[in-house]
Amino acid sequence: MDDSPRTRALAFLRTHARPLERRLGDLLLGEPHPVVSACAVLDLLSGHRNPDGGLGHALEPDVRAPDSQPLAADFALEVTELVLASQAGADEGVRDRVAAFARGLVPYLASVAAPDGGLPIVLPTVAAHPRAAHWGDGEFPPALNPTAGIVARLRAAGVADPWLDTAETFCRERIEALDDRPDGHTAANVLRFLAASPDQDWARPRLAALGGRLGELSLFQLYPGEGYGLTPVDLAPLPDNPLRAFIPDDAVAAHLRALAAAQCPDGGWPVPWEPPGPAAALEWRGVRTVRSAWILAAH
Repeated sequence: MDDSPRTRALAFLRTHARPLERRLGDLLLGEPHPVVSACAVLDLLSGHRNPDGGLGHALEPDVRAPDSQPLAADFALEVTELVLASQAGADEGVRDRVAAFARGLVPYLASVAAPDGGLPIVLPTVAAHPRAAHWGDGEFPPALNPTAGIVARLRAAGVADPWLDTAETFCRERIEALDDRPDGHTAANVLRFLAASPDQDWARPRLAALGGRLGELSLFQLYPGEGYGLTPVDLAPLPDNPLRAFIPDDAVAAHLRALAAAQCPDGGWPVPWEPPGPAAALEWRGVRTVRSAWILAAH
């Protein structure tokens, strides 16, 4: 019987995960009919849409609020990035559907952005609903996390819009004023923005400066360690990702070994923080299992 990490991961997803991660697992882990799976993933994302055009209803499992949140849009755009990176990403119809889905988020994002284009990661309305402790009272200022990552992913999806131009200017100005040691989440958003910037004369030196300081950042583990932190394979999951240029090969190898060793007996991966309830914990395990098994398969 096949007892590979991929097979065990798929078994976990089929037993424990929500439909979104089950279909995403089908897409990323080599099941047949990738275009059908990709369209199913986009349909499931659309099931979280609200009348304002945004997304909610616990799409990002740590925020159980039904109302729309920038965090949920960011989560969805990361999923569309995975769709485009899959076998189905070469299909023109899938690319058109991704673009339409991403374009549909823009009116909502523009409506909750500051006048200068910046987005907060969550809105204060999260405080009325169950949520992970790190979201507190939901009072967050507009910041590079999530604005820079959202801008980069919308551009990658083929979206053009006046608000997006304003948000891009916000990101450039904040990046130029960035201190030497942003936290790992901010750095990840900034690095994605810089790597995707069409103005590489401006972006390249800033990319090199921040990429060279990864080992100094809080909430980032250049090598495996205790506690929570983003890792090199979170930042640059595939071998051809341009951000790999800033990560030592032995750091990638160490994290791949740690990732493989972390697979649980049930085939899933654990969650290294405290979700707001048992449903959220299982949902996050599904999210992490899809991504972890995909990363390992790519290597």
